[in-house]
Amino acid sequence: MADASSEVLAARERLKAKFGGVRTGGRGTVRRKKRAANKSSNSDDKKLQVSLKRLGVTAIPSIEEVNLFMEDESVVHFKNPKVQASIAANTYVVSGPHEQKALGKSI
Repeated sequence: MADASSEVLAARERLKAKFGGVRTGGRGTVRRKKRAANKSSNSDDKKLQVSLKRLGVTAIPSIEEVNLFMEDESVVHFKNPKVQASIAANTYVVSGPHEQKALGKSI
């Protein structure tokens, strides 16, 4: 029994030597005054909608699919997207669920 307790004490000393300087909290650390609130992505979406409204985009109805051909020979495929355009600003907005495919698979 004495051998087991001496082994445990030796192991504790090795751990204390290994992790002695590491402390994540406790005495002497700064106390957090309030809990940090997580910001939602809704604010980003609202900012985007305000910017698009400022550009004067209008919805283009009845578009069933959109394919964007990328330089790395892949295709971003939108099925039933929401398409908005501002002809004066030469701006087109395509939003909705999408898939990224290789060029050979989509044609």
